[in-house]
Amino acid sequence: MSGFEDLHLLLAGSRPAAQAVARCGGAAIDFGQFRRMVAGWRAAFAAAPGERFALYFEDTVEFAAALFGAWHAGKCAVLPGDALPATVDRLVRYVDGFAGDLPASCKPLAPLMQSRDTFAPLDPQAAQLVVYTSGSSGEPLAIAKRLEQLFSEVRALEQAFGDRVGPDAEILATVSHQHIYGLLFRVLWPLAAGRVLHAERLHYLEDLAPALQAGGAALLVASPAHLKRVPPELRPDARLRAVFSSGGPLPDDAPAACIAHLGMAPVEVYGSSETGGVAWRQRSGPDSAGWTPLPDVQWRLRGETLEISSSHLDTSDWTATQDRAAPSPTGFTLLGRADRVVKIEEKRVSLAAIEQALLVSGFIDELRVVALAGPREQLGIVAVLNEAGWAAHDEAGKKVFALDLRARLLQQLDASSAPRHWRFVSALPSNSQGKAQQTALQALFDPRRPQPRLLEATPTQASLRIVADAALPQFDGHFPQHPVLPGVAQLEWAILLGRELFPTLPPTFLALEGLKFQQVITPGMTVTLNLEFKPEAGRLAFKYSSARGPHASGRVLFGPAS
Repeated sequence: MSGFEDLHLLLAGSRPAAQAVARCGGAAIDFGQFRRMVAGWRAAFAAAPGERFALYFEDTVEFAAALFGAWHAGKCAVLPGDALPATVDRLVRYVDGFAGDLPASCKPLAPLMQSRDTFAPLDPQAAQLVVYTSGSSGEPLAIAKRLEQLFSEVRALEQAFGDRVGPDAEILATVSHQHIYGLLFRVLWPLAAGRVLHAERLHYLEDLAPALQAGGAALLVASPAHLKRVPPELRPDARLRAVFSSGGPLPDDAPAACIAHLGMAPVEVYGSSETGGVAWRQRSGPDSAGWTPLPDVQWRLRGETLEISSSHLDTSDWTATQDRAAPSPTGFTLLGRADRVVKIEEKRVSLAAIEQALLVSGFIDELRVVALAGPREQLGIVAVLNEAGWAAHDEAGKKVFALDLRARLLQQLDASSAPRHWRFVSALPSNSQGKAQQTALQALFDPRRPQPRLLEATPTQASLRIVADAALPQFDGHFPQHPVLPGVAQLEWAILLGRELFPTLPPTFLALEGLKFQQVITPGMTVTLNLEFKPEAGRLAFKYSSARGPHASGRVLFGPAS
């Protein structure tokens, strides 16, 4: 750890004034300049009444100067993850002032001219940072941290990764410093180790190649959201020393793509705002899935629950995480989360918060938030509408109605993490215990599936309204110039919906009877599907009709499993 300096002594130490600290727009910022920036912010915070100040900056160098200025003025820095209106409104009730790129109504502080740039050491035991993460109650959870928790984690990062990075690597990043991962890797670790940080964030991985060409050795601090979509035109560059990934799980196919286009697999760091960094891994093959604890981190299992102990925590006791784990040769493997917080595009999203925000609309009786698998992590909403909800749905149309509900969520969620897919239903699919099943909820988002509205139902009869959406894949290629809904799709829908509505429908298909197709169903057409189930005969009768008359009908015979 040659050249490493504990952060409580950073401004009080003897680091040379000419040593490079950062780059901003291609221009170098040395330690003397940085010290004067911190002094100006210290003066501004010292002159302001109150203890807690919210900091939100786009420029990482200015953010770092304001952060240390607040700390040296004895203030607590509160780091919101965004500057959305709902976030700012919530902060007004919690903080005494603001600094950074925030609305003028917040009256953000500005640094003051200050000639005195000498500093006393920081108190490592002072609780001078608050970060936010989503809580299971639906409200963002404020997490207070002592400076020593941060500083000890920085020491652990240097001990674990300093040799592979080298002393001269500059910090390139796609992640924000407003979150704990970016704060540690983009700001605190490079300042302690004497590495050059960059004021600007790389918004796309396509920006990496020119950034490398403009400088020397570098490391990349990225997120799974970027690393799982590595641009194919990128080529390995010897100037790139290491790639780090944190904030969420990296898909299994991402390391191979990174090796091909970046020249190495990412170092994945597992942790959370609550726990700090816990463990790391670098997957170069199927046998490297286990996690290795970071220095100073101890772990154990209580059942399947992972518990940890480290100086990164605010307690010396063992702390239960919200993750399940199992032992591995290098440490442990993770088996999945056990709480109701998910990560979408590396942003922690509280499912309870989404549910609360939508229920107050007055249109929804019950809903479930569903995590949808795919190339991009996304959320879907399955909502049981009440009478007022269906009236608003029918008046505006499904698309506009869903956009109106989504607009409510955008007051507190980033657009990248807000739900994009909506299913409006008359009842949640449930099992025999009356509990909504995750697999059944996820099945509602199958693109081949219609989105029916149940009009009426009894134990043996049902009537549904279906809009034959033009986006349904069943229309593709059937026929190119005049698409129609294939008869096999109509039959498949009748059986699918019959099984959902009539749980006692026998499991095995036996035969078709009286199958008729009288009129085609074209894109955008609204049809009614009537189903009748005769349990004693194991027979499901179906009929599609519209204002034009009958479209198709028939009977499906079922029997017990052989």
